[in-house]
Amino acid sequence: MTTLPDFRLETHFSRWEFKARHHMTASDAETMTMSDLLALAGPEDREAWERVALGYTETWGAPELREAIATTYDTLSGADILTFAGAEEGLYCAMLALLAPGDHAIVTVPNYQSMETMPVTISGHVTGIALRPENRWQLDLDDVRAALRPETKLIAVNFPNNPTGTIADQAIFHGLVDLCAGRGIHLFSDEVYRGLEIDAAKRLPQAADLFDKGISLNVMSKAYGLPGLRIGWIASKDHALLARMEKMKHYLSICNARPSEVLAGIAIKARETIFARNRALCAENMARLGAFFADYPDLYEWAEPDGGCVAFPRYRGADGVEAHCRRLVEEKGVLLLPSSLYVSDLLPVPPDRFRVGFGRRNMEAGLAAWRAFLAEEAH
Repeated sequence: MTTLPDFRLETHFSRWEFKARHHMTASDAETMTMSDLLALAGPEDREAWERVALGYTETWGAPELREAIATTYDTLSGADILTFAGAEEGLYCAMLALLAPGDHAIVTVPNYQSMETMPVTISGHVTGIALRPENRWQLDLDDVRAALRPETKLIAVNFPNNPTGTIADQAIFHGLVDLCAGRGIHLFSDEVYRGLEIDAAKRLPQAADLFDKGISLNVMSKAYGLPGLRIGWIASKDHALLARMEKMKHYLSICNARPSEVLAGIAIKARETIFARNRALCAENMARLGAFFADYPDLYEWAEPDGGCVAFPRYRGADGVEAHCRRLVEEKGVLLLPSSLYVSDLLPVPPDRFRVGFGRRNMEAGLAAWRAFLAEEAH
């Protein structure tokens, strides 16, 4: 495998994430304190926390954690779960296990960068499928069918999508599953925002539940709002694939942090409480964003996303979105992500978009600073 390219988004965050006063592009829900999370624990889990040992753990993940994760699926058991130090490690191992030089993969654009760069770097043969704003950022199955080749081994999708917040229509997603199942293609489904749908009827089934080559990626970071735990997982009935990935983990994190495993188990058991809290906060913040953008129709084009906690509005200003975002963070400490950070080597990404996050508290302060910037620009 050749050298991986610069991870543009994370490089940008390295510069600004912990310096900007108003992190208005966060991709995770509001986090919790240790005491808040432990307050959700039952007696057995509270005792497990008090007695936690700080030794090595199983590479696959603690059996009780894997069983707890399995309860979030309809048809899986702990044997179908492999845990990782966050979602990125899981994605990395999955792509290495699924693809070889000469294989063909299909990925959606825009998407989280590593979902594209890993297949491109490993196989060298990747086709991008555009999620278009004029089509509500929906996946077009005709585009997928047209991209198929005899050597296609993988289709990778992300719903609710980062950065657009779109969720594939139910019929489209099931059609994609049928297409993959009929051709023996693995479907890699990034489901890290599942649980943050605005309309519960739009919540998609999880790929790992639907067929043997379905692969579901999830993590404690996004919908749960617990990125500090560094616990992610891959779910699949393809045990041969999981075994290959487990061997790759030996070269990476080797095992999880035991305290994080206990805390993740507590959160998973309390997931409905956590998700309900985070959905309510997202709804409040989305209303604030809608009101904000409505005051500046000449500058912004806003459409509510379907779920997750990020959206991809359009900037209409003559200075361009790159300059707009740069000045906002430099002059007012308001951090947004211009669409250049989602640029793809496969397809054009709209150059006039930016990512805004709405999953965290204290949005009012960021919006006030943003308004102050626009007021100064108007004079």
